[in-house]
Amino acid sequence: KPQKPNTIAKSLAIGNPADGIYALDVVKSTNGGFGSVSDEEVIAGIRLLAQTEGIFAETAGGVTVATLKRLVENQTIAKGETVVCYITGNGLKTVEAMAPTSEVTATIKPSLDQFSALLQDLRS
Repeated sequence: KPQKPNTIAKSLAIGNPADGIYALDVVKSTNGGFGSVSDEEVIAGIRLLAQTEGIFAETAGGVTVATLKRLVENQTIAKGETVVCYITGNGLKTVEAMAPTSEVTATIKPSLDQFSALLQDLRS
């Protein structure tokens, strides 16, 4: 039955996915699994990836990281196990999702000189 998803992960908010039945078949036939996470966990996943890997992901990537984190925490995936985590979307596509929990640290004119000066200040 179609749903009306309410999430910041707009690219995944599909209430009646056209290939949903096929996705479920693949999960079942491969002994796979799936899960869901809260919007707060999505934001935490985006922040974790940015802080640890320097990658600013869109909300769908935050879902992937948050779900992986949960699977490790509940020992569905063992710590130290090799995992491939696909992050395909740039966080600049969904900055509005991060805005409520972020703060502006500096505002500069769009010039290389201003950027270089700011970077030097931050390194000091």
